[in-house]
Amino acid sequence: MAEQARVVVIGGGIMGTSLLYHLAHEGWTDCVLLEKGELTSGSTWHAAGQVTHSTSSFVLGRMAGYAIELYRRLEAETGQSVTWHGCGSLRVAYTEDELDWLHHTTSVGRVLGHPMELVGPERIRELHPFYNLDGIRAALHTPEDGHVDPAGAAFALAKGARMLGAKVLRQRRATGIEALPGGEWLVRTEAGDIRCEHIVNAGGTYARQIGEWLGLDLPIVNMTHHYVVTDTVPEFLDLERELPVVRDDRQVSGYVRMEQKSGLIGIYEKANPNTVWDDGTPWASENELFEPDFDRIAPWLENALERMPVLAELGLKRTVHGAITHPPDGNMLLGPLPGLANAWACCGCQIGLGWGPGAGRYLAQWMVHGAADVNMREFDPRRFGPFADRDYQIAKAREDYLLRHEIPFPGLNRPAGRPVKTSPLYGRLTEAGAIHEEIFGWERPRWYAGKGAPQRDVHAFRRAPWFDRVAEECRTVREAAGILDLSAFGKIDVSGPNAETFLDRMVANRVPRRTGGIVLTHMLNRLGTIEAEMTVARMEDDRFYLLFAAFHELRVRDWLVRHRRPGEQVEIANVSEDFGCLVLSGPRARNILGTITPDLLDNEGFPWLRAREIKAAGITVRALRLSYVGELGWELHVPMAGMARVYDALREAGRPHGLGNFGSYALNAMRLEKGFKGTSELTNEVTLPEAEVMRFVKLDKGDFVGRAATVASLGSPPRWRCAYLAIEAGDADCNGGDAVFADGKVVGAVSSGAYGHCVGRSLAFAYLKPDCAAPGTELEVQILDTRRPAVVLGKPAYDPASEKPRG
Repeated sequence: MAEQARVVVIGGGIMGTSLLYHLAHEGWTDCVLLEKGELTSGSTWHAAGQVTHSTSSFVLGRMAGYAIELYRRLEAETGQSVTWHGCGSLRVAYTEDELDWLHHTTSVGRVLGHPMELVGPERIRELHPFYNLDGIRAALHTPEDGHVDPAGAAFALAKGARMLGAKVLRQRRATGIEALPGGEWLVRTEAGDIRCEHIVNAGGTYARQIGEWLGLDLPIVNMTHHYVVTDTVPEFLDLERELPVVRDDRQVSGYVRMEQKSGLIGIYEKANPNTVWDDGTPWASENELFEPDFDRIAPWLENALERMPVLAELGLKRTVHGAITHPPDGNMLLGPLPGLANAWACCGCQIGLGWGPGAGRYLAQWMVHGAADVNMREFDPRRFGPFADRDYQIAKAREDYLLRHEIPFPGLNRPAGRPVKTSPLYGRLTEAGAIHEEIFGWERPRWYAGKGAPQRDVHAFRRAPWFDRVAEECRTVREAAGILDLSAFGKIDVSGPNAETFLDRMVANRVPRRTGGIVLTHMLNRLGTIEAEMTVARMEDDRFYLLFAAFHELRVRDWLVRHRRPGEQVEIANVSEDFGCLVLSGPRARNILGTITPDLLDNEGFPWLRAREIKAAGITVRALRLSYVGELGWELHVPMAGMARVYDALREAGRPHGLGNFGSYALNAMRLEKGFKGTSELTNEVTLPEAEVMRFVKLDKGDFVGRAATVASLGSPPRWRCAYLAIEAGDADCNGGDAVFADGKVVGAVSSGAYGHCVGRSLAFAYLKPDCAAPGTELEVQILDTRRPAVVLGKPAYDPASEKPRG
């Protein structure tokens, strides 16, 4: 007879113990954690254990802040020592770009309420008298940072979970997972089976192998990282306080701190990163370390000793060279596993002690309540698809390791392992000067280099050389017409006799009642927060075409499949790779498209917000008359094999009309001019009233997922409102996370921003306290090192009556 539990967590490192602890605190105490050896015997035990507020990621900042708060109180709660050292940190800057990064970090930190300040060399010297300050211009001081005993932290989390009734089974290796007919899972172990409702893969370096039991190829690679501990430092013996951790990204590519009265140096080398166990981690591995590779880390270790001369003449009493997991983009795998019900990932974490407490907290919320308090999109395992094969995984993990101590510029383009998914236009657009970005594996044009200009991306927190090129692309669209390869779209066909009633239950708006109708709508969870925004077009009586952001492809597919009721006659087909998409927008769009199609395109023959199949260059395409840039335009969804033919025909037809290529940067600028909300505004953190999109909701149509919560939210004051801002921005625009002030106090944060080239204003969306979101309210936004005047707008900056797209 199998044991029974609500949840089985596989893996006893910091991630698994944190999740168990937080599930118990959310009320799910019938949970079991399986560990094949002793707790922390994988990667956790050899971690350096540091936690810092110094992050420009809003969500990771929330997680870091929670980790520090938890470690401070965990020992008192559980009686288990965690040895928290609240010594603070310094992140030093040598260059202007590094200073910009730190200024942006302080803006994000203001929103999160984290204490931090930029300090100059004199103050650095006061805080840390032993660091060589040659060339250092400033440092970000985060006084509440510190480090924790890794094993003690995990033991304390496990003990806290047990105190509430959860179980921890050590020396009990899981050997397989089986899906049972009734929807439960059977976890096989060396000492008997366990039936459960939910399974969680928290397997650390074994997570990929555990994923294989479920038929998945989880994108995780094991990289090795060094830190060394010196002999006792005489200069440290009489110190009355512990020195702050120093993060030196440029010279050390790592960190330097005290370890008791010794020095500790951690290196993320910027060349020749090392992977291990590419074919699987040995099941017999316990507390494993590798022989040090001093040749690999020598240049940065030498720099570290130059920066900390008091360590230079000392011997090394300990060298740690252990494995750490890296997903392709460096973010954790935290959330539902693709294609499976009640199967979760809690793995792929490269900063386990810093991120693990928050990871466990927010994943527990997601599992128990249906959504977390923070936007989990950047961690959702379904952000990767079959395109992320093993070669891609390894190439991207190596790249991510090398970027660990580089400046995280906005929109940082990561070229390793690419391209993996291209439309047939990739070669043509590259020849035309396109600089591409990767979206769910797709190559999408970002901007176009001019004639003779270097065809490479340029990264900066301030306006970069591409700024003027994007301005030209915007003017081309506004004054003539532009064409964009937007094949990086999620595309699903929903068809069958029950397709209409099924979709009406899935979305907040009423699906189109007549063939050819289009609506913009949102999928909600049961808490009434936003899972995804989508366009729904009714192509036939019983066939609907759904369009949404590319990285939602697996998320939306899973959501629809999971909510299809037994016996419901609905077919759900993912056609994302069957169709490419060409966006044709601008005042000359009708003239250009009319040259290559016999179909009527005037307002009577093809009205605004209508969809139909037409012939274009002899190919049947799905044409939708809508425009995300706010101009007369169509989206042409073309069978992939016909993309080149249709594009070439449009380019030739558009030559006398001034047709030009444009990219996603111009698209973003123009959607902000039109006041169109994007994926950064529409997340699981917010409800439809808070996002100010209730005009796309039909509460009277009958029940839909999230309706009850939406109705309830209308009866209580909102936590915040999404406001549309114009900012006197100077030479830099908002990057997201920027703090917004009213009367000197933080009242919210920017979700997205860009410069509106055709209105001559810097624009942004921000979530603000409701009493600060009214049109005309004067505010300030901290962009890098300056608070910039801003005002809340009551209507779009461009074509507020939307006359142009109606054409």
